[in-house]
Amino acid sequence: MDRIEWHNLPPATRAAVERHTGPVEAADTAPHGVMSRLACTVRTRTGRAFVKGTRGDDPQAWVYRHEAQVTRYAPRAPRVLWEVDAGGWLLYGYEYIQGRYPDLTPGSDDLARLVRTLTAVSETPWPENLRKKPLHTRWADFLPKDVPTPLQGRGLAHTDMSPYNMLVNSAGELLLLDWALACPAPAWADTALTIPRLISAGHTPEQAETIAQQVPAYHAATPATLTLFARTIHAAWENWEQTRPMPHRAALTAAAQTWVTHREEGRQTSAPTLSS
Repeated sequence: MDRIEWHNLPPATRAAVERHTGPVEAADTAPHGVMSRLACTVRTRTGRAFVKGTRGDDPQAWVYRHEAQVTRYAPRAPRVLWEVDAGGWLLYGYEYIQGRYPDLTPGSDDLARLVRTLTAVSETPWPENLRKKPLHTRWADFLPKDVPTPLQGRGLAHTDMSPYNMLVNSAGELLLLDWALACPAPAWADTALTIPRLISAGHTPEQAETIAQQVPAYHAATPATLTLFARTIHAAWENWEQTRPMPHRAALTAAAQTWVTHREEGRQTSAPTLSS
């Protein structure tokens, strides 16, 4: 999606934002992400805020409302500061996080931080006052017609576990950004969705599984359920690589295939024991 710069927003929209932030002295467009029409960090005398949104008549405007609502419940997420609907634009202000993208390669100290965050997310139920299609419905084309009960969970899941949606803050916590695709899912879903990311970062499937098993919800899932989910991830990503090609998709699809092959060849015959 083509981004609009802060200074190209209508004056009424910028004025409405500045009623919350104070006068904006500078704005830096976000270098990553493809969904938001506007995504920038604004700087003022009192600090910084991250601003994202789209035109009010955009058919996807509801996604931004949903994201803000979910983020208010999500653990390890930036705070929602304000909402602006002015000048034909719908914008949300989020707490600015000073941090860095995590290093997910083997041996990194950030892997322990990742496990702590995945555990916190896995323990959070979906807020039932928010309506959103669950993950097993979103992926219905890639699942059996009779979806197994273990795949019909109601945990709060982020579902887009890109390292670019993660930041390690000054306190050493790994935070999750961009909750636009959040939906009800099994408590272990985000951990499972992270495994291909770890494989893509250089881990063997065995190493990635060992990290995932440190998350209690994932450890408790049955091998058959996880194998079916691995196949589902690969089928979905392979389809999107063909129908919605983007530069990063091929590597992720290959990593998902590696995970499926590992599980189907029976090398993951039993779950590793959690260390005390």
